[in-house]
Order: sequence, then C-alpha cells, then structure tokens
Amino acid sequence: MSHTTATDKISKAIATLGPVGFLPKAPGTWGSAVAIIAAPFLLLPYSPLVRCIIIALVFVLGGLAADRAERLLGQKDPGCIIIDEVAGQWLVFAFFPIMTSWQILFGFLAFRFFDILKPWPVKAAESWLPGGFGIMIDDIIAGLYGALCLFGARFLYLEYISQMFR
Repeated sequence: MSHTTATDKISKAIATLGPVGFLPKAPGTWGSAVAIIAAPFLLLPYSPLVRCIIIALVFVLGGLAADRAERLLGQKDPGCIIIDEVAGQWLVFAFFPIMTSWQILFGFLAFRFFDILKPWPVKAAESWLPGGFGIMIDDIIAGLYGALCLFGARFLYLEYISQMFR
C-alpha cells in the first residue's frame, strides 16, 4: 500500500493545474486557456524582465512538480500534466510590454499550433532534459516559436498601419 504525502498532492495539483488537467478532450488547450486567463493578473502587469523571472520560476517549480506527478501517475509525460502549457504560453507574451486582445488570441493560437505540431526542435527537446524538465522544455521552445510569430504579426500590422497614413 502506497502512502501519498502532502508534497505528492501539492506536486500533482501544480502539475495538473488542479482539476483542469483532467478535463475531457485537449488538456493542453485547457492549460493554455488557464494561462491566458491568469496572464493579465500574474504576468502582464510586469516588465519583460520580471515576466522572464516569473516564467523561469514556473519552469523550475513546474519541472519539479511534473517530475513527481509523472512518477505518481505511473506514466511518461501524461496528458493531464499541463503546467508546461503555462510556461510556454506565457513565454509567447514575455517580451511585449503592451498586449491587445487580438494579440493575446493570436499568441494563444500560435503557441497551440507549435505545441501540437511539434516541429523541430520542439519534439526533440523533450529528450534534452530528464523527467519533469523534459516535459517543460518542449513547451518553452513552442513558446519561443509563438513569440517569434507574434513579433512578426505585430511588425506586419504596424507596417500595414504606417502604409495607410503615407
């Protein structure tokens, strides 16, 4: 008979964002949605430097929690572990001081695109680090891809607006 400690319960709750990771269908999308809802309160009010520190803390805490939850659940990278979506989704927004609603939606869609399709090196990154940190790192790379797309979209939009007033 195994005994679940308070640390085990907390780790599992962090890794799965409580019950959110157990919602039916597309747990990663639910995790990204939670990240979007929480971002205006926990991420976006801060400078890009502070945002990066917050994301680094989520990465470390999430990696530790995901490692423990993975062992508790007896599966390698189970779908219910979605703390990695928070870190990756927030990274999309980390470098932009001001975010509009359409940019948040675009960033959400860009991150989900790269997280689901896992182009190189997103998929390969899972093997770069052990355990829970391997779970986290691929979403960080997908978040960087999403941030690059958001940067490009913002640049193109600004170019379009500037052309209108020439």
